[in-house]
Amino acid sequence: MKRCLWLVLAFACAHAAAQPAAATVAARFDLDRPEIAAFVDEVVRQDGLNRRQVRHLLKEAQPQPKIIEIMSRPLEKVSPWWEYREHFVTEERITDGVQFWADHRLALEQAAGKYQVPPEYLVAILGIETKYGRTTGHYRVLDALATLAFDYPPRQRYFKGELEQFLLLVKEAHLDPLTATGSYAGAMGAPQFMPSAYRRYAVDASTDKRLDLWSDWDDILASVANYLREYGWTPGGPVLGETRLDPDPTFQIEPHNLELNETVDRLGERGVHLETAMPPDTPVVLLSAEQRDGPAYRVGFHNFYVITRYNNSARYAMAVYDLAQAIRQRLPPPPASPSAPSAPSEPGAPGAPNAPAAPGAPDVPVAPAAPSTPTTPSIPIAPAASPTPAPSPAPAALPPPTQSPPAASGTAP
Repeated sequence: MKRCLWLVLAFACAHAAAQPAAATVAARFDLDRPEIAAFVDEVVRQDGLNRRQVRHLLKEAQPQPKIIEIMSRPLEKVSPWWEYREHFVTEERITDGVQFWADHRLALEQAAGKYQVPPEYLVAILGIETKYGRTTGHYRVLDALATLAFDYPPRQRYFKGELEQFLLLVKEAHLDPLTATGSYAGAMGAPQFMPSAYRRYAVDASTDKRLDLWSDWDDILASVANYLREYGWTPGGPVLGETRLDPDPTFQIEPHNLELNETVDRLGERGVHLETAMPPDTPVVLLSAEQRDGPAYRVGFHNFYVITRYNNSARYAMAVYDLAQAIRQRLPPPPASPSAPSAPSEPGAPGAPNAPAAPGAPDVPVAPAAPSTPTTPSIPIAPAASPTPAPSPAPAALPPPTQSPPAASGTAP
């Protein structure tokens, strides 16, 4: 054990020594700060991690002032809905979503069938999060989480927890902690899972005993579907409804509310109407959806609320819905099967072939390959990790960093 630990430390030191000279003078965290020392004590005591290696990794973390600037004014807080929508529901994202569907049709069908989540929502989430895996973030996850855990008081408690989860994920999934990259908030891979979500919801759908959310699309699509199902996705349930207002409606709206605090009939009594087959007592939330020419409103159902569990923003969930519908509408019909006879039309209905069971693959160029994942593939991990594993009886060593390149470049939303 001692020999292995010394090899780990020697490898990490060699990695640091091999960096350019400018990196050796970069700002570092003072490990003697009381809150950092307390964090180290906690993860050593609670999770059984090795104190010396935790301190070594935190010593390699570099504060990122730019992240603090970004966190202080995220896009969701300053943009009206129409502007937010124009940023995310673009012709490029729709076209690329159709191509992504064609390229990953089998994996999509398997994930959608197993977890009972329509495939268009899986595609739309990946399109908005990372443009289908092309922009997974360029910040080192270690730097981002340490910066927010120790230098961003408004969310300090949350990000300390995510930093702890990242250290555990490094141990379990054998990620390279010095090269794994993600968003400014520390979200990782094509679905932009935070470390706690990665450990809890990631699925080894490809059964290769690795949880790869950077380049294994079987794992990625199944993990997103599993996330939505675990938060209560209702198969076949509605997501959003459009409204029609009376001339003098009497409703009031809470701008930041995401809870289903209204019902279909109560909104109707206040002059907000929507066409739906759902019962009058169905819980809903009234949403502001500002347009260029003035106020507008939509109604979210339970599945809308589930999407907000992925990102705590009504605008985000509305963008996912709109992109999903746009992609679904753009899909071409599948080619007719010569061996399958057409079913007869219903009596009295106009003669027409039956609707296709699933969309086909369009004849368009193949999308760029997804970036590689910063893992050590020779060491398998369990298919799923418990979100709160019991402490080990002896200090557990973190894996050595590798010389692999960063996972991806670009900036995630």
